[in-house]
Amino acid sequence: MPLATNCPIDTEDASETDIANKQDDEDYLEVKEQMYQEKLTSLKRQLQQLQEGTLQEYQKRMKKLDQQYKERIRNAELFLQLETEQVERNYIKEKKAAVKEFEDKKIELKENLIAELEEKKKMIENERLTMELTGDSMEVKPIMTRKLRRRPNDPVPIPDKRRKPAPAQLNYLLTDEQIMEDLRTLNKLKSPKRPASPSSPEHLPSTPAESPAQRYEARIEDGKLYYDKRWYHKSQAIYLESKENTKIGCVISSVGTNEIWVRKTSDSTKMRIYLGQLHRGVFIIRRRSAA
Repeated sequence: MPLATNCPIDTEDASETDIANKQDDEDYLEVKEQMYQEKLTSLKRQLQQLQEGTLQEYQKRMKKLDQQYKERIRNAELFLQLETEQVERNYIKEKKAAVKEFEDKKIELKENLIAELEEKKKMIENERLTMELTGDSMEVKPIMTRKLRRRPNDPVPIPDKRRKPAPAQLNYLLTDEQIMEDLRTLNKLKSPKRPASPSSPEHLPSTPAESPAQRYEARIEDGKLYYDKRWYHKSQAIYLESKENTKIGCVISSVGTNEIWVRKTSDSTKMRIYLGQLHRGVFIIRRRSAA
Protein backbone atom coordinates (compact mmCIF):
# COMPACT_ATOMS: atom_id res chain seq x y z
CA MET A 1 0.00 0.00 0.00
CA PRO A 2 2.44 2.64 -1.13
CA LEU A 3 -0.14 5.24 -2.02
CA ALA A 4 -1.37 5.61 1.50
CA THR A 5 2.08 6.30 2.80
CA ASN A 6 2.74 9.04 0.17
CA CYS A 7 -0.32 11.26 0.82
CA PRO A 8 0.84 12.90 4.06
CA ILE A 9 4.18 13.86 2.47
CA ASP A 10 2.45 15.71 -0.45
CA THR A 11 0.22 17.67 1.92
CA GLU A 12 3.14 18.90 3.91
CA ASP A 13 4.97 20.07 0.76
CA ALA A 14 1.91 22.01 -0.39
CA SER A 15 1.59 23.72 2.96
CA GLU A 16 5.20 24.83 2.91
CA THR A 17 4.79 26.18 -0.62
CA ASP A 18 1.70 28.18 0.33
CA ILE A 19 3.49 29.61 3.33
CA ALA A 20 6.43 30.61 1.16
CA ASN A 21 4.21 32.25 -1.45
CA LYS A 22 2.32 34.15 1.24
CA GLN A 23 5.57 35.38 2.68
CA ASP A 24 6.71 36.60 -0.76
CA ASP A 25 3.44 38.49 -1.29
CA GLU A 26 3.82 40.22 2.03
CA ASP A 27 7.39 41.20 1.23
CA TYR A 28 6.31 42.53 -2.20
CA LEU A 29 3.52 44.58 -0.69
CA GLU A 30 5.86 45.96 1.92
CA VAL A 31 8.42 46.94 -0.71
CA LYS A 32 5.70 48.47 -2.88
CA GLU A 33 4.33 50.48 0.05
CA GLN A 34 7.82 51.67 0.88
CA MET A 35 8.43 52.81 -2.73
CA TYR A 36 5.06 54.61 -2.74
CA GLN A 37 5.90 56.41 0.47
CA GLU A 38 9.33 57.40 -0.85
CA LYS A 39 7.84 58.71 -4.10
CA LEU A 40 5.13 60.60 -2.23
CA THR A 41 7.74 62.10 0.06
CA SER A 42 9.81 63.17 -3.00
CA LEU A 43 6.82 64.78 -4.66
CA LYS A 44 5.92 66.65 -1.48
CA ARG A 45 9.49 67.86 -1.21
CA GLN A 46 9.47 69.04 -4.88
CA LEU A 47 6.14 70.77 -4.31
CA GLN A 48 7.56 72.56 -1.29
CA GLN A 49 10.63 73.62 -3.30
CA LEU A 50 8.38 74.79 -6.16
CA GLN A 51 6.38 76.95 -3.78
CA GLU A 52 9.58 78.37 -2.34
CA GLY A 53 11.06 78.88 -5.84
CA THR A 54 14.12 76.74 -5.21
CA LEU A 55 13.22 73.82 -7.46
CA GLN A 56 16.04 73.31 -9.97
CA GLU A 57 13.79 72.47 -12.94
CA TYR A 58 11.61 75.49 -12.16
CA GLN A 59 14.65 77.74 -12.04
CA LYS A 60 15.87 76.43 -15.41
CA ARG A 61 12.53 77.09 -17.08
CA MET A 62 12.28 80.55 -15.49
CA LYS A 63 15.73 81.39 -16.81
CA LYS A 64 14.74 80.27 -20.30
CA LEU A 65 11.51 82.34 -20.17
CA ASP A 66 13.47 85.36 -18.97
CA GLN A 67 15.84 85.05 -21.92
CA GLN A 68 12.92 84.81 -24.35
CA TYR A 69 11.30 87.87 -22.72
CA LYS A 70 14.46 89.94 -23.03
CA GLU A 71 14.87 88.87 -26.67
CA ARG A 72 11.31 89.88 -27.55
CA ILE A 73 11.73 93.23 -25.78
CA ARG A 74 14.91 93.91 -27.73
CA ASN A 75 13.22 93.00 -31.05
CA ALA A 76 10.23 95.21 -30.22
CA GLU A 77 12.52 98.16 -29.47
CA LEU A 78 14.38 97.68 -32.75
CA PHE A 79 11.09 97.47 -34.66
CA LEU A 80 9.83 100.64 -32.93
CA GLN A 81 13.05 102.46 -33.85
CA LEU A 82 12.79 101.39 -37.49
CA GLU A 83 9.13 102.41 -37.72
CA THR A 84 9.88 105.79 -36.14
CA GLU A 85 12.68 106.45 -38.63
CA GLN A 86 10.43 105.44 -41.53
CA VAL A 87 7.64 107.77 -40.32
CA GLU A 88 10.11 110.65 -39.98
CA ARG A 89 11.44 110.04 -43.49
CA ASN A 90 7.90 109.98 -44.91
CA TYR A 91 7.05 113.18 -43.02
CA ILE A 92 10.09 115.00 -44.39
CA LYS A 93 9.34 113.74 -47.91
CA GLU A 94 5.67 114.81 -47.79
CA LYS A 95 6.63 118.17 -46.29
CA LYS A 96 9.07 118.84 -49.14
CA ALA A 97 6.42 117.80 -51.69
CA ALA A 98 3.86 120.13 -50.07
CA VAL A 99 6.32 123.05 -50.07
CA LYS A 100 7.18 122.40 -53.73
CA GLU A 101 3.49 122.21 -54.70
CA PHE A 102 2.83 125.46 -52.82
CA GLU A 103 5.69 127.23 -54.62
CA ASP A 104 4.52 125.91 -58.00
CA LYS A 105 0.94 127.04 -57.34
CA LYS A 106 2.19 130.45 -56.22
CA ILE A 107 4.25 130.86 -59.39
CA GLU A 108 1.32 129.71 -61.54
CA LEU A 109 -1.05 132.15 -59.81
CA LYS A 110 1.43 134.98 -60.26
CA GLU A 111 1.87 134.19 -63.96
CA ASN A 112 -1.89 134.00 -64.49
CA LEU A 113 -2.41 137.36 -62.77
CA ILE A 114 0.39 138.93 -64.82
CA ALA A 115 -1.12 137.56 -68.04
CA GLU A 116 -4.56 138.84 -67.05
CA LEU A 117 -3.19 142.29 -66.22
CA GLU A 118 -1.28 142.39 -69.51
CA GLU A 119 -4.46 141.47 -71.34
CA LYS A 120 -6.40 144.24 -69.57
CA LYS A 121 -3.59 146.69 -70.32
CA LYS A 122 -3.71 145.74 -73.99
CA MET A 123 -7.48 146.17 -74.06
CA ILE A 124 -7.18 149.65 -72.51
CA GLU A 125 -4.55 150.64 -75.07
CA ASN A 126 -6.76 149.36 -77.88
CA GLU A 127 -9.69 151.34 -76.48
CA ARG A 128 -7.59 154.51 -76.34
CA LEU A 129 -6.34 153.95 -79.88
CA THR A 130 -9.89 153.41 -81.10
CA MET A 131 -11.09 156.61 -79.44
CA GLU A 132 -8.24 158.55 -81.04
CA LEU A 133 -9.03 157.16 -84.49
CA THR A 134 -12.79 157.69 -84.33
CA GLY A 135 -12.51 161.31 -83.09
CA ASP A 136 -15.28 162.65 -80.88
CA SER A 137 -17.77 159.88 -81.53
CA MET A 138 -17.48 158.74 -77.93
CA GLU A 139 -17.94 162.19 -76.40
CA VAL A 140 -21.04 162.64 -74.28
CA LYS A 141 -23.21 165.43 -75.65
CA PRO A 142 -24.79 167.77 -73.10
CA ILE A 143 -28.53 167.56 -72.61
CA MET A 144 -30.37 170.73 -73.62
CA THR A 145 -32.60 172.03 -70.84
CA ARG A 146 -34.99 174.97 -70.77
CA LYS A 147 -34.47 177.61 -68.11
CA LEU A 148 -37.58 179.34 -66.81
CA ARG A 149 -37.58 182.83 -65.37
CA ARG A 150 -37.58 182.89 -61.59
CA ARG A 151 -40.53 184.55 -59.96
CA PRO A 152 -39.89 187.28 -57.36
CA ASN A 153 -41.10 185.18 -54.42
CA ASP A 154 -39.40 181.90 -55.46
CA PRO A 155 -36.28 180.83 -53.53
CA VAL A 156 -32.91 180.98 -55.17
CA PRO A 157 -32.28 177.66 -56.92
CA ILE A 158 -29.45 175.56 -55.52
CA PRO A 159 -26.89 174.58 -58.14
CA ASP A 160 -27.02 170.93 -59.04
CA LYS A 161 -23.76 169.28 -58.00
CA ARG A 162 -24.41 165.97 -59.61
CA ARG A 163 -21.52 163.84 -60.62
CA LYS A 164 -20.60 164.06 -64.26
CA PRO A 165 -21.51 160.95 -66.20
CA ALA A 166 -18.60 158.59 -66.50
CA PRO A 167 -17.45 157.84 -70.01
CA ALA A 168 -18.72 154.63 -71.45
CA GLN A 169 -16.44 151.64 -71.10
CA LEU A 170 -15.90 149.19 -73.90
CA ASN A 171 -14.90 145.58 -73.41
CA TYR A 172 -13.27 144.37 -76.59
CA LEU A 173 -13.46 140.69 -77.37
CA LEU A 174 -11.45 140.92 -80.62
CA THR A 175 -7.77 140.80 -81.37
CA ASP A 176 -5.71 143.87 -82.32
CA GLU A 177 -5.58 142.82 -85.96
CA GLN A 178 -9.36 142.39 -86.15
CA ILE A 179 -9.97 145.79 -84.52
CA MET A 180 -7.61 147.54 -86.93
CA GLU A 181 -9.26 145.77 -89.86
CA ASP A 182 -12.71 146.96 -88.75
CA LEU A 183 -11.43 150.51 -88.29
CA ARG A 184 -9.94 150.55 -91.77
CA THR A 185 -13.26 149.33 -93.15
CA LEU A 186 -15.14 152.08 -91.29
CA ASN A 187 -12.73 154.74 -92.56
CA LYS A 188 -13.24 153.53 -96.12
CA LEU A 189 -17.00 153.72 -95.73
CA LYS A 190 -16.81 157.26 -94.28
CA SER A 191 -14.58 158.60 -97.07
CA PRO A 192 -16.59 160.38 -99.92
CA LYS A 193 -16.96 158.45 -103.13
CA ARG A 194 -15.37 160.00 -106.21
CA PRO A 195 -16.93 159.67 -109.67
CA ALA A 196 -15.67 156.66 -111.42
CA SER A 197 -13.47 157.17 -114.46
CA PRO A 198 -13.05 154.77 -117.32
CA SER A 199 -9.61 153.88 -116.05
CA SER A 200 -10.78 153.50 -112.47
CA PRO A 201 -10.76 150.06 -110.94
CA GLU A 202 -14.58 150.07 -110.81
CA HIS A 203 -14.72 149.49 -114.59
CA LEU A 204 -12.31 146.60 -114.44
CA PRO A 205 -13.65 143.06 -114.07
CA SER A 206 -14.09 142.58 -110.37
CA THR A 207 -13.40 139.39 -108.50
CA PRO A 208 -16.27 137.76 -106.69
CA ALA A 209 -16.77 139.31 -103.29
CA GLU A 210 -15.68 137.24 -100.39
CA SER A 211 -18.48 135.65 -98.46
CA PRO A 212 -18.91 136.96 -94.94
CA ALA A 213 -17.25 134.93 -92.23
CA GLN A 214 -19.39 132.27 -90.65
CA ARG A 215 -20.64 133.20 -87.19
CA TYR A 216 -21.19 130.68 -84.43
CA GLU A 217 -23.54 130.81 -81.50
CA ALA A 218 -21.63 130.96 -78.20
CA ARG A 219 -22.72 131.87 -74.70
CA ILE A 220 -21.92 130.99 -71.10
CA GLU A 221 -24.59 129.89 -68.61
CA ASP A 222 -24.18 128.40 -65.13
CA GLY A 223 -20.46 127.88 -65.56
CA LYS A 224 -20.89 125.98 -68.88
CA LEU A 225 -20.22 126.99 -72.47
CA TYR A 226 -22.93 126.61 -75.12
CA TYR A 227 -21.20 126.58 -78.52
CA ASP A 228 -22.50 125.43 -81.88
CA LYS A 229 -25.54 123.63 -80.40
CA ARG A 230 -23.40 121.74 -77.86
CA TRP A 231 -22.61 122.20 -74.18
CA TYR A 232 -19.02 122.18 -72.90
CA HIS A 233 -17.94 122.09 -69.28
CA LYS A 234 -14.78 122.27 -67.19
CA SER A 235 -12.20 119.44 -67.58
CA GLN A 236 -13.70 118.41 -70.94
CA ALA A 237 -11.30 117.33 -73.68
CA ILE A 238 -11.65 119.32 -76.93
CA TYR A 239 -9.89 120.15 -80.19
CA LEU A 240 -9.14 123.85 -80.84
CA GLU A 241 -8.97 124.88 -84.49
CA SER A 242 -7.82 128.31 -85.72
CA LYS A 243 -7.89 130.18 -89.02
CA GLU A 244 -4.40 128.89 -89.80
CA ASN A 245 -5.94 125.38 -89.96
CA THR A 246 -4.04 124.31 -86.87
CA LYS A 247 -5.64 121.66 -84.68
CA ILE A 248 -4.59 121.52 -81.02
CA GLY A 249 -5.68 119.06 -78.36
CA CYS A 250 -6.79 120.93 -75.23
CA VAL A 251 -8.71 120.57 -71.98
CA ILE A 252 -11.07 123.26 -70.65
CA SER A 253 -9.49 124.38 -67.37
CA SER A 254 -12.04 127.03 -66.36
CA VAL A 255 -15.16 128.84 -67.64
CA GLY A 256 -15.51 132.55 -66.84
CA THR A 257 -18.20 135.11 -67.66
CA ASN A 258 -16.98 136.25 -71.10
CA GLU A 259 -14.14 133.85 -71.76
CA ILE A 260 -12.80 130.34 -71.20
CA TRP A 261 -9.32 129.10 -70.33
CA VAL A 262 -7.96 126.02 -72.09
CA ARG A 263 -4.82 124.02 -71.35
CA LYS A 264 -2.85 122.41 -74.16
CA THR A 265 -2.25 118.70 -73.66
CA SER A 266 1.12 118.90 -75.42
CA ASP A 267 2.97 121.37 -73.16
CA SER A 268 0.32 122.25 -70.49
CA THR A 269 0.33 125.95 -71.49
CA LYS A 270 -2.89 127.91 -70.99
CA MET A 271 -4.81 130.08 -73.45
CA ARG A 272 -7.71 132.48 -73.00
CA ILE A 273 -10.49 132.29 -75.59
CA TYR A 274 -13.10 135.07 -75.66
CA LEU A 275 -16.72 134.62 -76.70
CA GLY A 276 -16.21 137.18 -79.48
CA GLN A 277 -13.48 135.03 -80.99
CA LEU A 278 -15.82 132.04 -80.92
CA HIS A 279 -18.61 134.13 -82.48
CA ARG A 280 -16.40 135.25 -85.38
CA GLY A 281 -14.89 131.80 -85.94
CA VAL A 282 -11.36 132.86 -85.00
CA PHE A 283 -11.27 129.68 -82.95
CA ILE A 284 -13.46 126.63 -83.50
CA ILE A 285 -14.13 124.05 -80.79
CA ARG A 286 -14.63 120.38 -81.56
CA ARG A 287 -15.34 117.57 -79.12
CA ARG A 288 -12.87 114.74 -78.63
CA SER A 289 -12.71 111.67 -76.42
CA ALA A 290 -10.81 112.14 -73.15
CA ALA A 291 -8.13 109.52 -73.81
